[in-house]
Amino acid sequence: MSEDEVQVSQECVVRRARRSDLRDIYLIEVKSFPYPYPMEAFITFLVLYPKYFFVAECGNRVVGYVTGVREEDGSGHVMSLAVLPSHRRRGLGSALLRVLEEAFLRDGVKRIYLEVSQSNKEGIKLYRKFGYKMVGVKQKYYPDGSDAYVMVKEVHT
Repeated sequence: MSEDEVQVSQECVVRRARRSDLRDIYLIEVKSFPYPYPMEAFITFLVLYPKYFFVAECGNRVVGYVTGVREEDGSGHVMSLAVLPSHRRRGLGSALLRVLEEAFLRDGVKRIYLEVSQSNKEGIKLYRKFGYKMVGVKQKYYPDGSDAYVMVKEVHT
């Protein structure tokens, strides 16, 4: 197993995303968020930031993903993380976030941040568990005018 592939359970593994995963990734996005990213966004993330794009695969089926970018200031930005509703609460979100954070750390990232909907209680709980702290609010971040929390994790190697 490579450093970018992690066995999560007997049937599930986290690995780098491939072009052939994009349809499944998009379907997970649509099932997970009221304002999904368009397919073009995922194509862009995969082309520009392939080393920060991972999927959770269970029984040869993509059931979750995480994608991030490294910003010009050297910080890591978690762009999106989602797991199919039928596969949640099995540690897949944690495994995906851990693998992305490790990829950021290998590239010298010292600060990771993300935006999360104020109504996404499970997401907030996950990020807090990983040491992310709320540092602000982006007002009217979503198309319906709702706000997002900005959460940050300072990492030290």
